Amino acid sequence: MAVLNLSFSACGFLGIYQLGVAEALLRHGAKLLGSVKTFAGASAGSLVATVLVTAPEKLEHVKDFAYRFASDVRKQKFGAMTPGYDFMLKLREGLEDILPPNAHEIAGDRLHVSITHARTRKNCMVSHFASREDLIKVLLASSFVPVYAGIKGVEYKGQTWVDGGLTNWLPVLPVGRTITVSPFCGSHDICPKHEDLISIKLTLADMPIMISTANIIRVKQALYPPVHNKMKSMNQGGYEDALRFLKKENWFE
Repeated sequence: MAVLNLSFSACGFLGIYQLGVAEALLRHGAKLLGSVKTFAGASAGSLVATVLVTAPEKLEHVKDFAYRFASDVRKQKFGAMTPGYDFMLKLREGLEDILPPNAHEIAGDRLHVSITHARTRKNCMVSHFASREDLIKVLLASSFVPVYAGIKGVEYKGQTWVDGGLTNWLPVLPVGRTITVSPFCGSHDICPKHEDLISIKLTLADMPIMISTANIIRVKQALYPPVHNKMKSMNQGGYEDALRFLKKENWFE
């Protein structure tokens, strides 16, 4: 069997869709997950990949945190950019609560996280973590959207890093087949069905993307999370899209 990798795109609060995908894979894709060599992701996608690698048993807990986090942001007058609101602190608290003490050891070589150097704007894929704190710093860096999450990026190994989605929003590993997951409709392996009559296909960081009305709305929702029921619907959509993929590829169990 060819080498299999699983990669989750940058997507902000639409990570709730990817958590639906993760749930379907855990319930009905054991054969697939058991064959995956490397998990990868950017921004929110890196968080979902990390959960699958280090704490899959906490998936429901992670979903609850995502809903609470989104609700907290919705309550702010200007969302995450409301003066005095510490978006990154809230995210760190969630990671501290979810990741096991040896998460960095479990993730070593199995997890690849996309981050962007704040000065050079060059991408870096991190797959070795000296400590749990280093893993947390890398995940925070990958999720740090400049201005939205703050002014200064995340310090890691003496350098400042920001959102990995800016330079590699859906990592594809160099060896084997990378199964791609995104809440934006397009040509990804697991994604929502194309809904618009008119769309434009472009390439961003060597990955094809589809510009459509539905995807433009999703970009807004990624930064300004929709109401709870809408997020639950997105989560269910990810679950159903993943089931459809598993059945198509004969991995459904």
